[in-house]
Amino acid sequence: MGFEEEKESMNPVMKMKEKVENEYKKIKEHAETYPYVWASYIFVYGGLALWGTYRWRKLRNTEDRVRVLQEKLRNIVQAEETVSSSSSSSSIAKPTSIIDKPQK
Repeated sequence: MGFEEEKESMNPVMKMKEKVENEYKKIKEHAETYPYVWASYIFVYGGLALWGTYRWRKLRNTEDRVRVLQEKLRNIVQAEETVSSSSSSSSIAKPTSIIDKPQK
């Protein structure tokens, strides 16, 4: 009964630590017993992580290129508006847009 009372009097942090250690030992023993299973887990989930990272970076690069192109287009449209408004100050200049331009 002395051991049980001592175990019950342990604080929750010690109980949690003990649970984590026991779980770690089980996992370690399983990994040593079945190395090919764990290697396949690492291969599959590692591959998924690499693929996800690749796609994430590609998406970010595409977004950066789109932002640069949008800024260039915005500057071109703004320049055209200022030129058209300064050349014909009496008439109202229609703002140009991408839709108005013929596509190549």
